Amino acid sequence: MAKTTLGGQAALLLIVQGLFAVANALSGTFVPVYLWKASQSYMLIGWFALSQYATSGLTFWIAGKWVKEYNKMNSLRIGIILSGAFYCAVLLLGPQAKTYSVPLGILDGMALGFFWIAFNVIYFEITDPDNRDRYNGWAGLLGSAAGIVAPWVSGLLITSMKGERGYRFIFTLSLVIFAVSVVLSFWLKKRHGQGTYNWKHGVQQLMKKGNPWRRMFPAIAAQGVREGVFMFLVGLTVYVATKNESKLGMYSLITSFVALISFWFVGKKLKKKNRKLSMLIGVVMIGVVILPLFWNVSYTTLLLFGIGTSLFMPFYIIPMTSRAFDLIGASEESAREREEFIVLREAGLVIGRVIGLSSYLIVLPLNDSPLAITWLMFAVGIVPIAGWWFMKPFLEQQQKA
Repeated sequence: MAKTTLGGQAALLLIVQGLFAVANALSGTFVPVYLWKASQSYMLIGWFALSQYATSGLTFWIAGKWVKEYNKMNSLRIGIILSGAFYCAVLLLGPQAKTYSVPLGILDGMALGFFWIAFNVIYFEITDPDNRDRYNGWAGLLGSAAGIVAPWVSGLLITSMKGERGYRFIFTLSLVIFAVSVVLSFWLKKRHGQGTYNWKHGVQQLMKKGNPWRRMFPAIAAQGVREGVFMFLVGLTVYVATKNESKLGMYSLITSFVALISFWFVGKKLKKKNRKLSMLIGVVMIGVVILPLFWNVSYTTLLLFGIGTSLFMPFYIIPMTSRAFDLIGASEESAREREEFIVLREAGLVIGRVIGLSSYLIVLPLNDSPLAITWLMFAVGIVPIAGWWFMKPFLEQQQKA
């Protein structure tokens, strides 16, 4: 009988992930804004993000050996601790953080790399194809809940405390939440790795004719192209359009609430046979919802775009994530190489993010007008359609099954 419920360890991992999301949502939403206010430079934000993405990918690859051969829980905790160290550094540097944007990006990238390599392996071990969509639905729901409350509270605090004092308060609050999540992580079972880490595994998979990862990898990279720009540019664009942190917080509250409902619905209702149609609806609509920005980049059109994205993103991202992990667990051999495959998956995301961000770094020095930024967002926003095309054989195979 298929096991669709989540066990105690899965629930505890969801709590740790949720706290990590809350701490990052409290402060992470406003880090690009904080750097932009200090520098008035879109390029500086771009270089911060590039150093973060590149370091995250490199950390994934290097930490993969630790997670494969030793106690992966320590990697998870190091990631949380380094995230706290990142916000502590921003806190201590204050407005001078703009001078150290690249080192700060490297520190944040290391934190994300250590956390997510361990998290993804643990997630794979405590879920299976029958309850993976349910876990991803709950994870998206908790992430959305964090996005509803945390940035809204942060925006109100920053506005009411007149900027710098407010930023210091929310960065400190994030540090406290990171500390709580580290403590809770000790209730997760110790998970010692097995086998020897293969440094060349990813390249070997992609060089092998007929290997399914030759289609999965570009599909994941297509997801990364969009993420590379949207993860920081949307919030920054909202702030530049309104010059008000509380409005950015309200924007996050509204869009995250819509995402919460959508993640709950898709996570509950999505079946394997419907993944192909679900992904197609998702990838088309997250491109369509950008169109209002061509009329005017205002708080209203940005809100329409945000609501539309939040509504349709789960249709795309839940089956995308679940299918990638199903492929990792397709056989006993691939399951034994789960750490290497998770590193390969992350490499696809990082390469995609770097490609997307490179387009940002090329376009913005030439033209940083609202129209140019909208065209950039539209160009990278429709790339996931290519990802759906690469995923089609996997989705059709499941549909027939």
